[in-house]
Amino acid sequence: MMIVKRNDLTGNQNYTWIDARDINQDDIAILTDEYMIESEIIADIMDSDEQARIEKEDNYTVIICRLPSDDDDEEDPLVRTCIPLGIILYPDKIITICKEDNVVVDELAKRRVRSCPVDTKEGLVISILGRAALVYIRMLKYMNRQKDIVEEQLHKSIMNYELIQLLQIQKTLVYYTTSLNDNEMLLEKLQKTPYFKINSEDEQEFLEDAITDNRQAIQMANTYSDILTGTMDAFASVIGNNMNVIMKRLTMISLSLMFPTFITGFFGMNVIIPGSDSPYAWVFLTAMCILVALVGSYLISDRRNKAILKANSRSDRKDPKTPDERKYLARKRKKMELDDN
Repeated sequence: MMIVKRNDLTGNQNYTWIDARDINQDDIAILTDEYMIESEIIADIMDSDEQARIEKEDNYTVIICRLPSDDDDEEDPLVRTCIPLGIILYPDKIITICKEDNVVVDELAKRRVRSCPVDTKEGLVISILGRAALVYIRMLKYMNRQKDIVEEQLHKSIMNYELIQLLQIQKTLVYYTTSLNDNEMLLEKLQKTPYFKINSEDEQEFLEDAITDNRQAIQMANTYSDILTGTMDAFASVIGNNMNVIMKRLTMISLSLMFPTFITGFFGMNVIIPGSDSPYAWVFLTAMCILVALVGSYLISDRRNKAILKANSRSDRKDPKTPDERKYLARKRKKMELDDN
């Protein structure tokens, strides 16, 4: 998309909106030469890590806010970043500059949002920030649904792919939280700075609604991030515990095979094997090795340990106290009955 002039947002529009999205070097040259925007300002707007702020220049006022990006990363499809949007306020026009196409500006440009106060330049700025907060909320709900889907897949899988997807969602939540905090500080400055004028009560109410929606988005992002962090820690612990169980079983199998290995090694040291003259001596030796392996595996298994603990708990329940303790309790009970009478 190139630079587009818009004068048809509303019938009472008293300014010209110059919409510059997905710009190239030629568009940057037009912005610097024709509209006299300093190259340092455009460089800041093109910087993906630029913070939200408002500042006054000689001929215009610069506002930079952060919006959710529409571009998906092919390698990390669940990672959504944020991009800066530059807003240049002149006395008779407003210029919005963004290095990518964006759903927030696109919805306002196509007049899909009817309730926004876009009659004035300041109203358009408030509308952009308010719509951005709502888009953040929508994207956060989408990320939360994706998290639930990945969790269901993680219950059935032992691979690391699902954990990587959760990490991608966590990165998106970090990007959103940082950008929302920057926008919150910008919204608070708009209420106090002399460089930005509120023209009507509708704009003031819409600004307050934008602040409320932005705070709601911050709370949602923090909540989802905390839940996701706990979920990732829990699943990491489960995976580690499953690995410990597998290693324990392998160790038990190795120890069980040591007993028949000991027997065969003992009789292999030039020791006469009983019944070696019989053609069925190997059957006896094989049966003895299997029996020793089974007995050894039972002795070192959890079933025997659990059976011993269960038997001890039953004996404790049958006779939990010594005779001296029972006599003391009987005397105590008798004394309490006498005190009651």
